[in-house]
Amino acid sequence: MTLWQRFSQSVTDSWYCPSGGWTRHLKLLSLLFSFLAERRKQRFLQSSRWSPPVPVIVVGNISVGGTGKTPLVAALVREFQRRGYRPGIISRGFGAETGEAPISVTPDSDPAIVGDEPVMLARQLNVPLMVNVDRVKAAQYLCDQTDCNLIIADDGLQHYNLQRQIEVLVLDGDRLLGNRLCLPAGPLREPPERMNQVDMVLVNTNNASISAKAEEVESALGRKGLYYFSLEPSAPVSVTGISKRIPDIARVHGVAGIGNPERFFNTLRSLGYDVIGHPFPDHHSFVPEDICFNDDLPVIMTAKDAVKCGDFADDRHWYLPVTTCVSDSCIEQLMEMIEARKPVSYVNRT
Repeated sequence: MTLWQRFSQSVTDSWYCPSGGWTRHLKLLSLLFSFLAERRKQRFLQSSRWSPPVPVIVVGNISVGGTGKTPLVAALVREFQRRGYRPGIISRGFGAETGEAPISVTPDSDPAIVGDEPVMLARQLNVPLMVNVDRVKAAQYLCDQTDCNLIIADDGLQHYNLQRQIEVLVLDGDRLLGNRLCLPAGPLREPPERMNQVDMVLVNTNNASISAKAEEVESALGRKGLYYFSLEPSAPVSVTGISKRIPDIARVHGVAGIGNPERFFNTLRSLGYDVIGHPFPDHHSFVPEDICFNDDLPVIMTAKDAVKCGDFADDRHWYLPVTTCVSDSCIEQLMEMIEARKPVSYVNRT
C-alpha cells in the first residue's frame, strides 16, 4: 500500500469513527465548507433555470464514496419500464472526457471516455443514456433527441442547476452519515439536515438484516419512514464472457475499485470465500498488473470494475453480478410522486 493509500485509509477510518476520529480537529474547515455549499445551493435555486418537460428523479447522496446508487438506478429503470414509462438516464460519468456536447453511451463505449458506471448501465439496460459534466445539457439532449418521458439522474444531488421533481437520497446502511461532519472533517458534502429535505431516503443494507437494523438506523438518523434495499449477489460470471462455472476453490483474490471495497470483500466472505482483498480507489483506472497475481487463484471483482478490465482479463477473472431488491411500497410511493408532480408540458410527450 502506497503512502497516499495509507493516508486515504486513515482519513476514511476517522470519518467513520464513532468518536469523530482525528479529522474532527478540522471542524472549522467543515463549517466553512458547509457555509459555502449552502451559498452555492441558494444561488442556483434563486436563478433562472431550464425547466425539463418530463419528470426528473435525482438519485444521489450527501457523502463521498459509494452507496449503491448505480445498481439502484438500474432497478428503478426496470420498474418504471414495467409500468409503461420510457426512462432515460443522465450521468456525470466520473473521469469522463466529455466536451461541450453530451455523449451517448452504448455497451461498446470506452469507459475511459464516458465513465465506468455509464458503460455498466448501458450493458444492463436498453435505454438512452447521456453523459456530460453539465447534467442540464445531458437532460436537454435526451428531451430533444429521444422519446423518453422520464429522466433519472445517476448522482447529481448537489447539481442544483438541474431542476428536479423528486430527490432520492441513498445511504450505506453500514456507514450511514459517519461522524456527521462535512468535508474535510467528515465524509459529508452537505450538512446532515439535507437528509430531511429530500423526498425519499433509501438505505442500502443486507436483506436478511433489514428488520433487525431498521429501528437502529432510524434512531441513528433521527428520521422515520425510511425505505431499504439490498444488493443480492449471484454466482460469479467470467469477465471474458466464457460460459463456465467458477472453480470450486475457497480462497480467491477480491478486487474492488469502489467507494467501500470492504463491503464487497465482506459480500464475498458471506458466500463462503476466503478473500485476499485488493482495495483500489473509487473509479480506479485498472492496468493488467492490478489484477494479475503470482498464483492460479480466481480473481473476483465488481461488475463496475469488470467493464474496465475486459481487454486484458483472462479465464482466471470473474465479476460478481448483483440483483437489486427494492420493496413494492417504495416503488409505489415513487410512482405516486411522479404522477403528482408531472410538469405541465408533460402531456405533449405521452
